[in-house]
Amino acid sequence: MNAVGASGPHGRILKEDVQVYVKAMMQKAKEAPAAAGATGGAGIPPIPVVDFSRFGETEEVPMTRLMQIGASSLHRSWLNIPHVTQFDSADITDLEAFRIAQKAVAEKAGVKLTILPLLLKSCAHLLKELPDFNSSLAPSGKAIIRKKYVNIGFAVDTPEGLLVPVIKNVDQKSLLQLAAEAAALAAKARDKKLTADDMQGACFTISSLGHIGGTGFTPIVNAPEVAILGVSKATIQPVWDGKAFQPKLMLPLSLSYDHRVINGAAAARFTKRLSDLLADIRTILL
Repeated sequence: MNAVGASGPHGRILKEDVQVYVKAMMQKAKEAPAAAGATGGAGIPPIPVVDFSRFGETEEVPMTRLMQIGASSLHRSWLNIPHVTQFDSADITDLEAFRIAQKAVAEKAGVKLTILPLLLKSCAHLLKELPDFNSSLAPSGKAIIRKKYVNIGFAVDTPEGLLVPVIKNVDQKSLLQLAAEAAALAAKARDKKLTADDMQGACFTISSLGHIGGTGFTPIVNAPEVAILGVSKATIQPVWDGKAFQPKLMLPLSLSYDHRVINGAAAARFTKRLSDLLADIRTILL
C-alpha cells in the first residue's frame, strides 16, 4: 500500500486516501488507450517525450474530439491491417467531355455533376464484378464475409477533421441521384449534422484529393473494409497511341488494400478495370 498517500495521524491511511488512490488509478486506465494511440501501443516502444520549448517558442493546440477519434481509428487500422498500395492512372479525356456535356442536364435537375458520382458508379460496378473487394475478414480470420449490398463511403474534409459519410445502394442509383446525395451528405458533414446512420455500413471508401493536387498517396484502409481508393489531381499527359503522342487527361489512382484478403494480382485487375471503365463509362451498360 506504499502507493497510497497517508493523510491520517502518525502516517495512517484513511478511507479517503484509498478513495483518492482508486479514483486516480481509474482515470489513468481510462486515459491509457488514448496515450497508447499517440505514443505506441501493441508492444511498440513509445516515442520519447521531448521538451520542444528548449529549441524555441511553441504553442500547444488541443485536437478536436473528432480528430482524436479519427487518429485512434487510423492507428488501429494501420496496426491491424497489412497495407499494400497499387498505383495506376486512368484516361478520363472522354469522361470529362461527357461530364461537361451533361452540365446543363445536371443543373436542370438541381445538382452539380462532378467526377465523384462517376467514380462511385464505376466502383460500385467493380465491387459486384470483383466481390472480394466488397467483403470483410471474418473475426476468426479463416473466412471472408462477402456483402450482397453496395454501400460506398467518401471522405469529406471539414474544419473539425475528416468525416466519411456513406451512400447506400450505390449500384441502384443514377448519376444524378448520386450527385445529389453526395452533395447533401457533404453539406451535413461540414455543418456537423451527420447522424450515426449516415456514417455506417460502408463496403468501400473513396478519398479524393484532386481538388487540392498531388500525384498519388497511400490512403489507410477504413477497417473492417478491405480496400480504399485514393484519387489525385487529373493532369494533361502525353500518351503514345502507336503513331504519335496525344494529349490525354490522366487521373492518378491509388488503391490501398488489406493483403490478408486481396492479393497483388487482384488489386492490379481492379485498377486496370477501373481505368477501362473510366475511359469509356458506357461499358458499364454491357
